[in-house]
Amino acid sequence: MKIEIVAYNIDSALKAQEGGADRIELCDSPGDGGTTPSHGTIEVIRQHLNIDVFVMIRPRGGDFHYNSYEYHAMKRDILQCQKLSVDGVVFGILNPDGTIDKKRCRELIEKARPLKVTCHRAFDMTRDPFEALEDCIEVGFDRILTSGQQPKALQGVDLLGELIKRAAGRIAIMPGSGVNEETVQDIVRKSGAREIHSSAVAYTTSAMEYKNLAIAGMGSEEGAEFKLRTVDPQIVRNLRTLAEKVYYTGV
Repeated sequence: MKIEIVAYNIDSALKAQEGGADRIELCDSPGDGGTTPSHGTIEVIRQHLNIDVFVMIRPRGGDFHYNSYEYHAMKRDILQCQKLSVDGVVFGILNPDGTIDKKRCRELIEKARPLKVTCHRAFDMTRDPFEALEDCIEVGFDRILTSGQQPKALQGVDLLGELIKRAAGRIAIMPGSGVNEETVQDIVRKSGAREIHSSAVAYTTSAMEYKNLAIAGMGSEEGAEFKLRTVDPQIVRNLRTLAEKVYYTGV
């Protein structure tokens, strides 16, 4: 059983490793569902982690159809990831009709090798998950991160199980979104997944003594300077214990 933890900052990455994660998916901007982190952050994390580091390649939030400038930025970010010796990259590009953009995805995968490549939850926005599954296999993705085209993986567990069945080992299917201590066993049991993706999220209090409480998030309703996102290592340990109990015993 492989445990991947999404990390949105350096502390989260360190805590994920402390908890025994097999790899992290390193992102920025949790409010956007994850975008490409800074090269400085990638470099520091690579220097201090001995587990696999997969980096999100996503130039902005919003949809997954990119213009030529954004596509060029994705290529440049992949090049930088190779220079920084990460283990994998994570991306997905769609056509306006809801299909996988096979041409561009194939080009990015070829550019990324020998790094591992995951198709992220752009997959969940495709018009036909089984068509998208075959397209992802055709262009060379190693795995798909998906919630089964539902808000949470437990809601999409039937589709997750069918995707795993149809993939037949040609590509890994990794459930993500709402995978936590309460849901992980049902998700693994009902889908047959061998990899899971979780945030294992926790929050710590800022070390700031002075606080201007009149401003939060520098004016953004979503921000909070004094509540810092991280990962709880014990949740990571618990996820492994719970998932492996089902995986190895079927109970």
